[in-house]
Amino acid sequence: MKPFTIVTGPAMPLVKDNIDTDVIIRIDRLTNLAKEELGPYAFEALRYRADGSLDTDCQLNRPEFRNAPVLLAGRNFGCGSSREGAVWALQGLGVRCVIAPSFGDIFFSNCFQNGVLPIRLPLQDVEALAVQCADGAALSVDLRTCILTAPDGSTRSIDVEPPRRQALLAGLDDIGLTLQDDAGIRAWQARDRLARPWVWSA
Repeated sequence: MKPFTIVTGPAMPLVKDNIDTDVIIRIDRLTNLAKEELGPYAFEALRYRADGSLDTDCQLNRPEFRNAPVLLAGRNFGCGSSREGAVWALQGLGVRCVIAPSFGDIFFSNCFQNGVLPIRLPLQDVEALAVQCADGAALSVDLRTCILTAPDGSTRSIDVEPPRRQALLAGLDDIGLTLQDDAGIRAWQARDRLARPWVWSA
């Protein structure tokens, strides 16, 4: 998993409530495409016209937001089903950080497992950032200091649980964190094989 330290760049505005995982990526795309191929289909219903052409009126398709590393979203972002592919699709667009007033719980957890930082901020703060970033101006998120810097230079603290913050900084998901204790796990297994050999018999 790619470590998250500092991310700086444009922030795509999508400050609408209840954008669910089916809007982020259709379920049939997950059955037909590899993880790395999902990006073009993120927000498909919003970004494309009925004939399949790109909707140039959609703000997500504006050139200044191409590969934008930050997404500004509304309340309850990522609600709905538990599909991890929603985070993969956002990554395919270049997103490393999502800022919203609230998130679907499973989507929120899936972000941390895939190197994406979800940040909760009050709606008025998200809307103010969207105004500042409307022309493609860059904002910066520094996970080392837990500081978000807006295009106008103003800063605010962000709240990230310490264990999750450390895991993102190190680029480790739950499996990676567990494997940090690989030597201890193997030592315990060796002792347990001697103490309870019947448990380990094939």
